[in-house]
Amino acid sequence: MAASSALSSPALLSNNRSPPSCGSVRCSMSSSPVLIATPRSSRLRFTIPERRSLVVKSTVGEVSFREPETSGMESLKLKLLSVVSGLNRGLVASVDDLQSAEAAAKLLEAAGGPVDLTNDLDKLQGKWRLLYSSAFSSRSLGGSRPGLPTGRLIPVTLGQVFQRIDVFSKDFDNIAEVEIGAPWPFPPLEATATLAHKFELLGTCKIKITFEKTTVKTSGNLAQIPPFEIPRLPDSFRPPSNPRTGDFEVTYVDENMRITRGDRGELRVFVIA
Repeated sequence: MAASSALSSPALLSNNRSPPSCGSVRCSMSSSPVLIATPRSSRLRFTIPERRSLVVKSTVGEVSFREPETSGMESLKLKLLSVVSGLNRGLVASVDDLQSAEAAAKLLEAAGGPVDLTNDLDKLQGKWRLLYSSAFSSRSLGGSRPGLPTGRLIPVTLGQVFQRIDVFSKDFDNIAEVEIGAPWPFPPLEATATLAHKFELLGTCKIKITFEKTTVKTSGNLAQIPPFEIPRLPDSFRPPSNPRTGDFEVTYVDENMRITRGDRGELRVFVIA
């Protein structure tokens, strides 16, 4: 009867009253002890929270991964992300940063094992955002080859960089957002450069790309200008040995992360956009 009356009246009892004869649970929401009456036959229910989603913030946006249940592949991926996320795609990487990124990537590559795209080429499908490139530490888009001058001859600010891959049409586009400085009082020029290629698979994990054209689309104050094509890459972009082709190996790939190593040894880390 005590339990019945307690449940039919307000359930909160002050601490200067005797608790009912039924079971009770102490609540610490207030500064003084508060008792919540519950029937003896009731059971305490605990809700197990879902696994949390971990978000790694960097200069190129946020990358979300679910909290790993074990210290396996997901843990190695998070380790690599934590190393490269604050390096502005590698543009501000020090020698120690380069070594840390290399070590973290090698651990993930070893755990993932050899990549075989012979029957899984669709793993490359989609638009991938570049998180890190060891080539950018030389202030160049081309690694040891001459690349885009980022502040040497003209002030250039590199924005987001993407790779868009279509495994059906064999299209392979490198997309870079840039801001080019202009003398006062003119505003900087904002543009997106798309370097269009075709690709083919060589062996199990090597990708060969063949350059076709460069398309530039202005944005910002000059967004009304239609896209225009540059028939061939500028000299600063072209490899000295072969101006139209290049290759790289896919050393790790899953549904949301990809690691590649270029023909000049550069390490690149991508996440699906």
